[in-house]
Amino acid sequence: MKMTMHIDEDVLARVMKITGAKTKTAAVETALNEMARRHKMKELFSTGLGFTPDELRAALDPNSYPEPTPGGLMAAEDPAPYGKPDPA
Repeated sequence: MKMTMHIDEDVLARVMKITGAKTKTAAVETALNEMARRHKMKELFSTGLGFTPDELRAALDPNSYPEPTPGGLMAAEDPAPYGKPDPA
């Protein structure tokens, strides 16, 4: 559908940069879809999934997360230095 809109150019440029949209139309469509997605998520979170807290806890498998392994990195850990140790 073709329409005329007055959109702040700075905001549109920022949305294009953030989303990687190649055209203004793609940027506007992406922004509108994101707003609709966020609203749907907000509705879902406010109504819940229909589980009580105990049912939700029982539905999650505590074994679904792998145990940390020696030498394995967790998300917030810095990697070990690579190569020979610094002689200093």
